[in-house]
Amino acid sequence: MVPEEKLTEFVERCREAAGSNLETLVLFGSAVTGEYHAGLSDLNLLCVLRDSSFAKLQELAPVVRWWNGQKQAPPLCMTRHELGRSTDVFTIELIDMVQHHRILFGEDVLQRLQIPTDLHRVQVEYELREKLLLLRQHLLMSAGNDKQMWEVLLHSVPSFATLFRHALMVLEKGASLRRREAVKQLAQRLQFNPTPIEQLMEVRERKIEKKNLEAATLCVGYLAAIEKVTSAVDALDPETPAGTRSK
Repeated sequence: MVPEEKLTEFVERCREAAGSNLETLVLFGSAVTGEYHAGLSDLNLLCVLRDSSFAKLQELAPVVRWWNGQKQAPPLCMTRHELGRSTDVFTIELIDMVQHHRILFGEDVLQRLQIPTDLHRVQVEYELREKLLLLRQHLLMSAGNDKQMWEVLLHSVPSFATLFRHALMVLEKGASLRRREAVKQLAQRLQFNPTPIEQLMEVRERKIEKKNLEAATLCVGYLAAIEKVTSAVDALDPETPAGTRSK
């Protein structure tokens, strides 16, 4: 269950510390998608401020230190103007926020955001390619060390599951599902095996024990799935017909 008492106290502390400078507080992420796991998931928060200067941020610093003591990540802080001007560079994050959020205080500043879908495809491909390169680097560094390999896999799978969800949205023009459902549907569409990703998610959520699985074996299907999804998103590039890129 989402810890409502913690959220209520955070809102009260923010309102007291920031006063009229606090315009809106938004809860987003797993706490509003039904994918929250106590002790594992963060309470993701967006603070919309009228003034985000250093002096005004310092007024919120004691609240954030208390929040950190609750083992929670610091909130994102933006002005309403910054939020509106960020739709072309934070398409993944803002689509998720628009689709799944809960206003804890103030006005719903997300409901009127217009997010360009063409730039969404570009960011999904960029994020897939960047994270795939980083994943390969970390797997090379962890070769021969089973513990490190598990850390790499379990740390990376939430991000890739989110990107798979957005890849499906790109491929099916707005399809919106939870991450696990999106992985399964994407696997059916692109003909890859979703089992390695599903098993990694279940290990991370403590539904199955990793001692019953082999990290190296999971890597084979995991990397293959990511590569297949990346290629499918890339093939939708309207500027470059599929099959014309340099080999």
